[in-house]
Amino acid sequence: MERASLHELNAVMAIARRGTFRAAAIDMGMSTTALSHMVARLESHLGVRLFNRTTRSVSLTDAGRLFMEEVGPALQGMETALEAVRSRRDEPSGMIRINAAPFAARQIISPLVTRFLRRYPDVQVDLVTDARLVDIVAEGFDIGVRVATLVPSDMIAVPLGLPQRYAIVAAPDYLERYGRPNAPPDLLHHRCIRVRLPDGSLFRWRFEKGAETVQLDVPGSLTLDETSVARTAVLEAIGIGCFMEESVLDDLATNKLVRLMEDWTPPIASLCLYYPGRRNQSAAMKAFLGMAREGTTRKE
Repeated sequence: MERASLHELNAVMAIARRGTFRAAAIDMGMSTTALSHMVARLESHLGVRLFNRTTRSVSLTDAGRLFMEEVGPALQGMETALEAVRSRRDEPSGMIRINAAPFAARQIISPLVTRFLRRYPDVQVDLVTDARLVDIVAEGFDIGVRVATLVPSDMIAVPLGLPQRYAIVAAPDYLERYGRPNAPPDLLHHRCIRVRLPDGSLFRWRFEKGAETVQLDVPGSLTLDETSVARTAVLEAIGIGCFMEESVLDDLATNKLVRLMEDWTPPIASLCLYYPGRRNQSAAMKAFLGMAREGTTRKE
């Protein structure tokens, strides 16, 4: 039997990790068709199916789960060994994969990522935006970017010195039709766009003014699980929304949205970059982390 290549083994791991051939193909920089053919060839060589495929989903077979249990740790060990070798390079190169909330990606792209790429042209950065709080190790990322309160306790955090703030906003048409709330309790008599968090719970709106703190499970006829869709609903005057300030600055500047109760939304936790505590880091990772610690506001 022909031996399986490392590329084929990594392909199986990517599909199992991402849950779809399409997402895994993007991660591996190849077409979905090519990835499907690669896995089919490996399954033919092994004489077993590793995945159950339908038009809507992909799941591991019993043989596939055994593959993950036996081959997964070995591949991780090989990757650790390769990282150890790469760490001896003096000049940063290779790939850094970053997972960030959409608003966080916008805040780091200019002051940090583009500056880093100008300084180290041999490095590639794969920046994936995701509203979910993902397990960056399980999903193959090197670095995550979230507000400090969302950084997992087992990760090493690097504060980026970028305080965050919520913004309560509504479309002018909504305010003309239903009036303007002036304090948090007023929201109980308004239509709000509710957002469901990845764990299934509803996001509770938090307000603070002086020593007074208010947390509300706001009412609303529309519940969504994606903030970009919620923003569209607010722009369409369906209801009032709560977003990270960075996400709606352009809408406020162009008067598409109106900010409400600004005195009730002081700055909150700052943005952090975080990563697992690995002993061997590539030269690219060391350089990126070093630049992050220097501060993201300085431009070259």
